[in-house]
Amino acid sequence: MKLFIFDHCPFCMKAKMVAGIKKLSVEFIYIQNDDVDTRIEMVGANMVPILEKNDGNYMAESLDIAKYLDENDHYPVIEQGTCADDISEWLSNVRPLFNKLTFPRWTQLYLPEFERPEAVTWFTEKKEAFLEMSFKEALAQSDEYITELRPLLVDVNFITLPSEKGNKITWDDINFFPFLRNLTVVKGLDFPPHIKNYLDEISKLTGVNLFFDVAV
Repeated sequence: MKLFIFDHCPFCMKAKMVAGIKKLSVEFIYIQNDDVDTRIEMVGANMVPILEKNDGNYMAESLDIAKYLDENDHYPVIEQGTCADDISEWLSNVRPLFNKLTFPRWTQLYLPEFERPEAVTWFTEKKEAFLEMSFKEALAQSDEYITELRPLLVDVNFITLPSEKGNKITWDDINFFPFLRNLTVVKGLDFPPHIKNYLDEISKLTGVNLFFDVAV
């Protein structure tokens, strides 16, 4: 199977987490960010992740792919979650800060989906329009955004470390970890100890890297 993804995309990481924890034979292919035509040819829409199954058919929608990867061999390992509402509310509250902090930083890393200058330009133009400010302006206000975000991170009290549940992960983790992971790209954002441990444990279990070493 082949999984077409962006490294900075939290939805893509939902599928990659399942492939990683199950040690599935999946080839990860990073599409250029501006290569809309390829994505439309595969699934009829500009979206990632996209799974090419062994029969050659394509599949979209991150959670559908994640569930397919978990259940296709009839030995699912991802356990049911209990915090969907808490996660949804937290992400809703954090999203404006999340976008302003992460979007301007992705093109400063050497991510595979931004190998072409055209991909960087395409992403920059789309996301600056979405933010209604330039990446330069957003970066200049990082300290303010970080200050606003810190108490929201401290308030996260609904997660359980994998080590506290037999090194298992749940669908809560699939839906929550990828967004926390993206915040590790923000230099100067200090994570509370329980969240740092959570990130480290799930990264190790799934093989999904963190961005601490290259944070901007």
